[in-house]
Amino acid sequence: MDSDSLLARITDYANRPNPYPLYAELREAGPVVRQADGSYLIGTYHEIAALLHDPRMSADPRTRGEKTRTPPFLRLDDPEHHRLRTLAMRPFGPPHSPGRVDAMRGEIARLTKELMEPFQAGRQIDIVDDFAYPLPVTVICRLLGVPREDESLFQAWTEALVAMADIGPEEDTTERDQAGDQARIEMGRYLVHLAEQRRGHPSDDMLSAFVNEPDPALRLTEEELAETTMLLFIAGHETTVNLITNGVLTLLRQPEYLDHLRSDPDLLPRAVEELLRYEPPVHMRERIPLADIDVAGTTIPKGATVVLVLASGNRDPRRFHEPDRFDPTRPDSEHLGFGSGIHLCYGAPLARLEAQAALGALIPHLGTARLVQDPPPYRQNAMLRGPRHLPVHL
Repeated sequence: MDSDSLLARITDYANRPNPYPLYAELREAGPVVRQADGSYLIGTYHEIAALLHDPRMSADPRTRGEKTRTPPFLRLDDPEHHRLRTLAMRPFGPPHSPGRVDAMRGEIARLTKELMEPFQAGRQIDIVDDFAYPLPVTVICRLLGVPREDESLFQAWTEALVAMADIGPEEDTTERDQAGDQARIEMGRYLVHLAEQRRGHPSDDMLSAFVNEPDPALRLTEEELAETTMLLFIAGHETTVNLITNGVLTLLRQPEYLDHLRSDPDLLPRAVEELLRYEPPVHMRERIPLADIDVAGTTIPKGATVVLVLASGNRDPRRFHEPDRFDPTRPDSEHLGFGSGIHLCYGAPLARLEAQAALGALIPHLGTARLVQDPPPYRQNAMLRGPRHLPVHL
């Protein structure tokens, strides 16, 4: 098959269960592979890492002249990105000291135990619906200060927003984008309204911290508050759902490592890092060159669409020994699972904490569990790849 159709094949839903052979084809075709639509794919580790740290690569779609609302800071460049990210991180606590995320450890353990109470031998459960989705959503709602009775509002909103942010060949996305824009308006309006109720009446949550910031120079505007809290919500649970679900699927497919982790629980943090390399929750990121850039002898023109295939870089044999083998004892796991550089995933610390707690609680119950369907049904999204359901018989 032609390499100029790789993006179309990677994003084809038929290849969602196993895109890794296509990633190998991408790496073999060269560090830089031009597509028929004029975009460029990059799937080799060292080239991806270099570009993620290159200030000439923009994350902002407006650099191409697109007319859009101000994006969340994940899609902005410095210095504006740095300003907003710094303000958004303030409520987490001072750098290098225990903050709100660390303080959630006990709450996460309690929620994990609560979600697992119905898990009994002989039952069939859905790892996604019964565990991997409700855990991080409940945690991020507690951090933000969203009332428990309103948690159900967010599923449709986040699904529409994530769908709008997916990567794929140019096609008619009008209906998808309209649904995403409507979700953005409704979710942003809800979060701003909830935050305003805390102005002057703070409680111990992040919305209160944002609207009761004592320094006027450090306060977010209403639009910045909406975009930042929406990003925090999505970054705080979308990656975690995939990370937990992909982790369970990987361990059930390779029970010898399940036994290893059961006998040596201290290995779990390394196992989570290996999962972030082997089956990452984020597979691709899009960038736009601000000038013509030479990458491995290929000139990528200013304004082109560049798709950095992070999951392919994580399996690059020039960087990792036996990259297609899952090994929770791997000593070198400097992966691209959360990206790298200034746009390193905002929700990464929370995702790691929740994944370790979730898998640590699940592993003792998975010894005799079996997959009901393999491969399971996957979500449509090619960028944030993970099973939509993962039925397991305990």
